[in-house]
Amino acid sequence: MTQVLLECPAPAKINLFLHVVGRREDGYHLLQTAFRMLDWGDRLDFHVRSDGRVRRVNDVPGVPAADDLVVRAARALQQATGVDRGVDIEVAKVLPMGGGLGGGSSDAATTLIALNRLWGTGLDRHQLESLALPLGADVPFFVFGRTAFAEGVGERFSPIHLAPCWYVVVAPGVHVPTPEIFRAKELTRDTKPIKISDFAMSATHNDLERVAIERYPQIADAVEWLGQFGPARMTGSGACIFSAFDSEQAARDVVRQCPDRWQAWAAKSLDVHPMHGWVG
Repeated sequence: MTQVLLECPAPAKINLFLHVVGRREDGYHLLQTAFRMLDWGDRLDFHVRSDGRVRRVNDVPGVPAADDLVVRAARALQQATGVDRGVDIEVAKVLPMGGGLGGGSSDAATTLIALNRLWGTGLDRHQLESLALPLGADVPFFVFGRTAFAEGVGERFSPIHLAPCWYVVVAPGVHVPTPEIFRAKELTRDTKPIKISDFAMSATHNDLERVAIERYPQIADAVEWLGQFGPARMTGSGACIFSAFDSEQAARDVVRQCPDRWQAWAAKSLDVHPMHGWVG
């Protein structure tokens, strides 16, 4: 049986739109969004242990190992299946934290998918999605592994098909804590729900963007700058901004013009997770 998996991809995601359409009695927000992955992200290595210990073996600045979603994901899979093996996990971090790109969630989903194979636990996709939800609202999407229209608290998915394109992603140099944005009193929580057939970039928005901009004006600066080249929008709860382009050349031309105070990347749309076929 395989004991090592190296260079397992954990792609970024963007929210093409994000509407807050209500709130449950337990405080969780009801959302509608369209998730799309990018062919750019973190990479994880897994080495099986026979003693049941779960360790992240490298330092990730700002994320203590005990709090890391990859460690929590591995332990959740252990608890759910009773497997007696452990793992050493190394995370090659590329995606900026607090950027709305789902880096930690993607890492957790890759951990669940990889260890489900390495440990031979045999869970199907629905079971892994159920295990993923308590780890974070975006984790089930990465397990689902396809471009999707999502509803509920982000756990109900319908696959959607979009034309391939390139995106420019700009990180304006601020870390936005997601709970802060969702707790904001001024957050709109009653956007009218839409149907999948109504989904279009021009008819949607991100309800969290205005709240994030009020607290972090650097985001507004990035939206204004990137908006010179095409419609620009914040992803997730921020802080990263994105815009779509027809070609790699066009996207890279914009990246080259990015002000030095920010970071920018060009990335191609990714409609199926690279590890999608690993789960039944």
